[in-house]
Amino acid sequence: MDNERPQVLRQLAPLARLGLILCIVPMISCTRAPQDAQHATLRWGGDAEGGAPFVEADPADPSQVRGFDVEIASMIAHGLGRDPVFVQAAWSSLEASVERGDFAVALSGLEDRPELRERHAVSLPYFEFREVLAVRPADSARFRKLSDLANHKVATLGATMAYQLLLDAQRSAGVIPVSYDDDIHPYSDLVAGRVDAVLLDHIIANRSLRRTPGFVVQPQPIATGHYVAVFARADSALRDSADVILRARMRDGSLEKTFRKWNVWDPSQAAHFARVVGPSIIFPRILPGMQAASVTRPRGTIVAYLPSFLRAAAITLVLSCLAMALAVIIGILVAAGRVYGPTVVRVPLTIYVEVMRGTPLLLQLFVIYYGLSSVVRLPAFLAAVIGLGLNYAAYESEIYRAALMAIPRVQLEAARTLGLSERQILRLVRGPQALRLALAPMTNDFVALLKDSSLVSVITVVELTKQAAIYATNIGSWVVPGILCSLIYLVFSLPLSRYARRLERKWSIA
Repeated sequence: MDNERPQVLRQLAPLARLGLILCIVPMISCTRAPQDAQHATLRWGGDAEGGAPFVEADPADPSQVRGFDVEIASMIAHGLGRDPVFVQAAWSSLEASVERGDFAVALSGLEDRPELRERHAVSLPYFEFREVLAVRPADSARFRKLSDLANHKVATLGATMAYQLLLDAQRSAGVIPVSYDDDIHPYSDLVAGRVDAVLLDHIIANRSLRRTPGFVVQPQPIATGHYVAVFARADSALRDSADVILRARMRDGSLEKTFRKWNVWDPSQAAHFARVVGPSIIFPRILPGMQAASVTRPRGTIVAYLPSFLRAAAITLVLSCLAMALAVIIGILVAAGRVYGPTVVRVPLTIYVEVMRGTPLLLQLFVIYYGLSSVVRLPAFLAAVIGLGLNYAAYESEIYRAALMAIPRVQLEAARTLGLSERQILRLVRGPQALRLALAPMTNDFVALLKDSSLVSVITVVELTKQAAIYATNIGSWVVPGILCSLIYLVFSLPLSRYARRLERKWSIA
């Protein structure tokens, strides 16, 4: 039997090579597009899920974005003689993505912080915001500052200046911080009574008040902060050029006009501009009609967003199919190596399986995309395929190994008695029966992978769930986007689930 093991492994090698080629060839163009486009464009990153007035999908054409950060990116690009190109990225990953080189500059309400300046090249502060408390009307008299909220829950976004303020207040005053991943649910939970206050930027608070009435914003700010553009640490020359452009736009009134257009200009911004540019700054006279010429706020309709949903659904389906193909190929090789290989092969394969099954998929995606960027810089889509494929290959290999080991030993001994080689036994006796046992759980795994593909939005891939989140931010509700997203996932997964159950009934072994 030991002499036949290398033959079995060699028989599976062509299948592995063919599968890898089929997975990689469709994505070769992904590695070239950014390099070809960088000559006359400025790639900038933002998160449309953050919503207006920072960056949002245009309700009239969700394939485009708008917001004051979008206009600032255009000012910087045009000042450099380039055209702006938007790259969608998760807000929490913007800083890592700009350092990795996915885009040249990140703009999406990024807050100026000491640790940010240590790791990246940061522009001059182009906007001053205030951290404000939102409370229920009945609590407006007693909850005016953080020290009033001892032993009470205060919600905010994680990894923000507000969250750090709450951590400091927890140590000094006993405040209980509650971290959220979005800025919609903190305010809805405040109105519902699940938290006692929300601490966030005054822009976000005022926007949420229009969406979710039922709370009040305290007029006295807790702290002030600034929004900045973030560049890679080694790209300080580009940062310096952007600073020159931003100062010029402060002087000629372009930035003021943009902020007025999005209804975020107030006297504190004029004072901030004077501090940045200098006391000699002369603001142009703003005509009376300019303040009224604010951006219209049409609510996005399902028809307008349907093309974006369909594109995201296609990305999800293609990504899942390629990742599953990779998982099947690697899973077969790993299972064969663990069943037929020598100890020197089985031990590392076992370690691989346990590591991939024992660590979170999200962590694996971060390591492949960001952690290995200094060694190999994979396109986001390819990194997503590899990350999902390697993770699910570990589970697939266990299915195949269990199926191979489930074949009764008496059948194998009978085949050897008849003079069949291990290669013939695998092809004629063991393989067909193992396939019958493995096919139904394989189908279930594909359904699970289809849903787990929603995690790849953290590495700048805009798949179905991320598109639904962008839509939900635009309209301020998850009801319609959630239903539409669920229906598309059900269209994909229900036929596969039914097929898996049919196989289980048809091929069940008593």
